[in-house]
Formats: sequence, structure tokens, C-alpha cells
Amino acid sequence: MSTLTKSPEQKELFGHPVGLYILFFTEMWERFSYYGMRAILTLYLVGLTTDSNPGLGWSNLEALKLYGWYTMLVYVMSIPGGIIADKFLGQKKSVLYGGLILIAGHSILAVQTMLAFYSGLGLIILGVGMLKPNISTMVGGLYKQGDIRRDKGFTIFYIGINLGAFLSSLIVGYVGEVIGWHYGFGLAGIGMAMGVGLYVYGQKYLVHVGNFLGAASATAEEKEALKKPLTSVEWDRIKVLMLSFLIVIVFWGAFEQAGGLMNIYTKVKTNRMLMGMEIPASWFQSLNAFFIIVLGTTIAGFWAKRKLKGKLSSSLFKMAIGVIIMGSGFLFMTAATAQFNAQGSSAMYWLVLAYLFHTIGELCASPVALSYITKLAPLKYGSLMMGIYFAMTGFGNKLAGFLGESASNLGDYAIFTGIAVFCMIFGLLILAILKPLNRLTHGAEDDERVIETT
Repeated sequence: MSTLTKSPEQKELFGHPVGLYILFFTEMWERFSYYGMRAILTLYLVGLTTDSNPGLGWSNLEALKLYGWYTMLVYVMSIPGGIIADKFLGQKKSVLYGGLILIAGHSILAVQTMLAFYSGLGLIILGVGMLKPNISTMVGGLYKQGDIRRDKGFTIFYIGINLGAFLSSLIVGYVGEVIGWHYGFGLAGIGMAMGVGLYVYGQKYLVHVGNFLGAASATAEEKEALKKPLTSVEWDRIKVLMLSFLIVIVFWGAFEQAGGLMNIYTKVKTNRMLMGMEIPASWFQSLNAFFIIVLGTTIAGFWAKRKLKGKLSSSLFKMAIGVIIMGSGFLFMTAATAQFNAQGSSAMYWLVLAYLFHTIGELCASPVALSYITKLAPLKYGSLMMGIYFAMTGFGNKLAGFLGESASNLGDYAIFTGIAVFCMIFGLLILAILKPLNRLTHGAEDDERVIETT
């Protein structure tokens, strides 16, 4: 069937289903809203109440505690979000409802009262829990089993995530820090509204993806999958997924220092003057997203070529390498802290190098982990397993907050160095037990190739 005669849900663009790009831009605006709020949250909390743009005047410890709880709950809610999709609504409707709840949450945050602040955070937690696991599962549903394009499709989707993060760090970050915190919160809600509008418009490209398996429109194969007990192969795959979630906790526990400890470090201890202008601290949050946009397809292409050449390139291998590379990036923060201790401030290039290594590690691990779940998870538990993945991301975020809090007693130097050493050792341990873990997948990643939509 030629591309011209294919139905909307079968059409392709740049070698991938058009539905991928609908989900790409939907997630881009959702991440614009989330990361925009994330970029200014801790800065708002620790901002002085007497400033021209007053914050809440909290201590660093209090701010990092809230940041840890908030970012954990945002992702832990993905478990009930996945269950609701699998049991009641399907992924497609869950994404829509989650987006609408997010619009309400960000809009309420624009109101300058503490009741509105906590209510808005609560709605964002619920909205992300409904949207996040289900839109990612829908991306996997665009590709047939064994299609080598799946990993690259997730990387393209991941670029959408970070395009939103990049824009929001600059735009929402500037508006929040310079014009007013609550204007920044409200602007994030406008971005989410644009994402929901695009998602509704693009439904014709997502006809056969994300539907509720119990609905009349479900195929006979999908309905049958709800009734059958899990096979021994499926149980083995669930076991290896659960073990991979430990990697997720470690990875995000280290990586998410970006929004907490590293964000405050940038604000207080980094010389941010460039050509007579002081760069807003929140702008450094855009470095990670910028590097992902620039390097994303290159790194995905590298792994795909390696796979086609028959070289070791399993998802667990990539994730372990990602942890090692990301962890090594903290050595630059160790150097920055040493410079601060000696001179009273540290140079910006340490932050740039740290974010570069963090990004390379992230591209090896995070989009691959999303794809891995859609390869191994049983059909009837697809959203639930994705929800558990994001919950583990949430626990990683809470761990990040705990580590950030510990810097108050142990010092930045000890925390940054300890994270670097632990991550590199942990990654090497995963590589050491890689073969038995890969056997539990029962060939789920073997013989991957390009499979065209028909």
C-alpha cells in the first residue's frame, strides 16, 4: 500500500508513523508546563519575601524537602494513572483527562495564595499521573513487535519532551524570575492548553492506539489478552523489568540534583556574569534539553548501527553505560565546588560540562528504558508497568531531594563526589550481571529490524 493511499493512522513522516509527531508535540507542551514550573519552584520557595519579586522565604532545607516530595508524588501517581487506563478508560482518554487536570493546576498556581499554591501542586500531581505513563505507552503502540525503529521513535519523542523543557526553562524561567513567579506559573498552564488542543486535533492519526481493551472497538486478540493468565516467559520479563527499575531509581536520584541542589548551587555559588549580563539561574536548566535536542538522534543512530552490526547493544547495556556516563558528570561539580572553596565562586563552564555528560548518559538510558517497557510488558499490564517505571522515577526524585538536603551537613563537595563514585560503581556491577538478566527477556530484543506499516 502506498503512503498516499494509507489511512491517517498508517501514514508515515520521516520514516515514522505520523501519530508519533502528534504525541511528540503533545508531550512537548506538557513538559513545557511541568519543567517551566520545575525551573522556578525551588527559586520561588527560597526567594526573599522582601525582594521586588517576593518569594516565600523558605530555607534551602525546607525548599528541597518540598521539592523531593512533590517530584516523587508527581511520578508515583503514574501507578494509579496506569491502572485507571488499563482497567477503565484506556490510554487515549487518560491522556486527555490528565491534560485537562494539568491546565487547571497550573492556572490555580497563578493565584497568589498559599491555598492556591498547594491546590495547584496537588492537581499537577494528579494530572501528570494520568498523562505521563499513558502517552509513553501509546508511543510504543505505534510500532509492531520487533520493529527496530521503536528505540529511535522513543528518542524522537524524548526530543519533544526536551524541546518543551528547553523553551520553558528560558521563557517561564525568565518570566518567573524577572517579571513575577505567578506569571511564570500561569504561562506554564497556557502551554499545557496548547498541548491538549493539538492532541484533540490529531486523534485521526491515533485511531488504533491507546484504546481501552474492554471497549467494543478492541480487537479479538486484545480482548483475549485480558483473559489469559501470564505465561512463564511473561513472568520472567516482568522480573527483569522490576530489576531494571532499580537502575531507574539510582539514575534519577543522581540526575535530579539538577532541579534541586544544582539549581540552588547555580544561584548562590556560580559566577553567572557574561558580557556584562547576569544570566538567570533558571536558564541553566535549559542546557540539558538543548544538548538532548542536538545529540538525541545522533546517539540513537549510534546504538541502532551498533545493533545492526551484531554488537552488544541491549537496553540494559545502554542503561548501565548511561548511569556510568551520567555519574562521571558529577566530577565536574566536584571541581566546581573545589574552585568555589578556593576562590569564593565557581565558573559556569563546570555546569556546562556536567550537564553535557548528564545528557549523554540520559540519552543512553531514559528513552531506552521507555522503549524497553513496551517491548517486555504484557499487553494487559502495559500502562501499569509504565506507571511503575514513572513511580520509580518518582522515588529517584525523592532520593535526589534527600541527597540535596544532606548537603546542608555533609557539604556540596562530599555529595557531588559521592554521587559520581557510586553511580560509576553501580553501572559496572550491572554490566557484570548483564548476561543472566538478558536471558530473562527470552529474546524480546533479538532480530529487530525495520517493519513497515501496512
